[in-house]
Amino acid sequence: MGRKVTLATCSLNQWALDFEGNADRILKSIEIAKVNGAKYRLGPELEICGYGCADHFYESDTLLHSFEVLKTLLDSPTTQDIICDVGIKILLIRPKMLMANHGIYREMRWFSPWRRLREVEEYFLPRMIQEVTGQDTVPFGDCVLSTKDSCIGTEICAELWSPNSPHIQMGLDGVEIFTNSSASHHELRKADQRVNLIKSATTKSGGIYLYANQKGCDGDRVYYDGCAMVAINGDVVARGAQFSLDDVEVITATLDLEDVRSYRGELCQQRLEGQQKPCHRIKVDFSLSSPNDIHLPTHQPIQWHFHTPEEEISLGPACWLWDYLRRSGQGGFLLPLSGGVDSSSTACIVHCMCVLVCQAVDDGNSQVLKDVRRVVGDESYTPQEPKELCGRIFTTCYMTSENSSQDTCSRARDLAGQIGSAHMNISIDMAVKGILGIFSVVTGRWPQFRANGGSNRENLALQNVQARVRMVLAYLFAQLSLWAHGKPGGLLVLGSANVDESLTGYFTKYDCSSADINPIGGISKSDLKSFLVYCAERFQFAALRGILAAPPTAELEPLTDGQLTQTDEADMGMTYSELSVIGRLRKISKCGPFSMFCKLIHMWKDVFSPTEVAQKVKRFFRMYSVNRHKMTTVTPSYHAESYSPDDNRFDLRPFLYNTRWTWQFRCIDNQVSQMPTTSTSNTEQKTSV
Repeated sequence: MGRKVTLATCSLNQWALDFEGNADRILKSIEIAKVNGAKYRLGPELEICGYGCADHFYESDTLLHSFEVLKTLLDSPTTQDIICDVGIKILLIRPKMLMANHGIYREMRWFSPWRRLREVEEYFLPRMIQEVTGQDTVPFGDCVLSTKDSCIGTEICAELWSPNSPHIQMGLDGVEIFTNSSASHHELRKADQRVNLIKSATTKSGGIYLYANQKGCDGDRVYYDGCAMVAINGDVVARGAQFSLDDVEVITATLDLEDVRSYRGELCQQRLEGQQKPCHRIKVDFSLSSPNDIHLPTHQPIQWHFHTPEEEISLGPACWLWDYLRRSGQGGFLLPLSGGVDSSSTACIVHCMCVLVCQAVDDGNSQVLKDVRRVVGDESYTPQEPKELCGRIFTTCYMTSENSSQDTCSRARDLAGQIGSAHMNISIDMAVKGILGIFSVVTGRWPQFRANGGSNRENLALQNVQARVRMVLAYLFAQLSLWAHGKPGGLLVLGSANVDESLTGYFTKYDCSSADINPIGGISKSDLKSFLVYCAERFQFAALRGILAAPPTAELEPLTDGQLTQTDEADMGMTYSELSVIGRLRKISKCGPFSMFCKLIHMWKDVFSPTEVAQKVKRFFRMYSVNRHKMTTVTPSYHAESYSPDDNRFDLRPFLYNTRWTWQFRCIDNQVSQMPTTSTSNTEQKTSV
């Protein structure tokens, strides 16, 4: 018959500038694809050098070593008898035509898009490649591959998300197989957008769509979440995992080209109307199908089951932590565990990581076993279960002070016991008094808390001293805890400030939020609470129920009769739910103070009066602008939320503001004065979001 094709796509855990490891993973994926009978193999974007090279793309070494790896791949017998992104002969170089240049992406900083639609030129290959392939030049430009039995066209990553994606015109011109090499990162609630775009691409005019993606942490704040897939005529027929500790995952599918042609026969009769210049075709003396293929079963449509946000938090940051730990060469993690929602969420994510590691070892993943043995420093070690593994690689410490309550101490201890971490209680009072003693000797003054008659400045300074002492002690114990027990290596310090606290700056600069990495820095308080509910049910962590019921507090001011007088939401003047709404309006809806006020008076009309909305907007922007400087030193955090205030490359803003916002706030006041006075039945009610 000669009409069925077996195609392969993959997700690879590539690492920026790890040329040797990247080459090995590429070869392994090609080998698996061939074993599964594939005649075409698709890999992720920039798979040779790694997507996250950033300004290393400027270096000539990056290009040189990429060509050296390409030469190695071309020399390998593994790449024979299959069409690959890299193969025994270079058929064409198809440059990217639409750059990802928004959000976390800055491709225009390092690359230029190919602007000449349907045009091709000859590109002279480096001498090292010429010696392998015998080619002097290769077609370079907007073109497609024409095999003996089909036609293959390419779009790259962000081009799928464009309103004028290349697959549209390629499909109208008869291209039957579309491929997409991608480096698409994880965000909460994003996976369905990607899947729907791919299904839509082949629903409109038929065709086969192969999607490949990076997977894992390649050296930065983002986690690439796999999801390699194959779709035909609007249906997904094969898919890979979204989260996995497997470095190489290959997905193959056998499909009937006649299904594409039949689908198009009726649907696309008018396709020639208004069509652009035909695609430039590079003819290839190669067939994707075999003459006698009637015995080959074709893949049928499957249902894609998406993870809940709580499951995503348990998987994405956990995989990211594992990649960071095994590639950093450290011996585990240390977490200051306060007994609150945030640090408890970080602790639960580490436990989820241990669950994934144990599952991978049980499934026979030799690389994970090799890595975990290196982390614990024992070549004979095999993890038995997550709690036992936690005890080997995870240390928690409760840093108590005279302002700490027994409740938070007990909650931290109980959770540590249920997770299995090595837990310590550390008193910081002696260190705090020593630092204040130095100040007193120099100035002759001893600051007091507000509760004891001190000023606001004294009160804030005394809170900050406690917070910063905890950071110093966290790093001391991270560096020397293993040494104290006669073990090699050190521990990575984990932070636990959520995205809403970063947005308002509701944390002390250089306190325990200053860590090596932070798995929850891009996650909202609301999502973290839901995640803890999920963990309490899935893992039967009873301690989480008390943690969820307790009001969030920093515990930096004196207790009154042993009870808390300080809560986070009272300090901030708004709830965490309200902060999430404000954060999305600021970043996603691109609102300044006035436009945010104009939206919120309608969104919150049943809860707050215009005057109250104005007060909240003004309070937020004052806090935000006063504390924006903290974002310049914030701990590198897992990027999970589209309203993250991360200053590194996602949310680029000044950090010295006119915090009075004179003109903007006057516009709000003028608007309030023109509105009828209304009151709400319950101004203390929390906003529904």
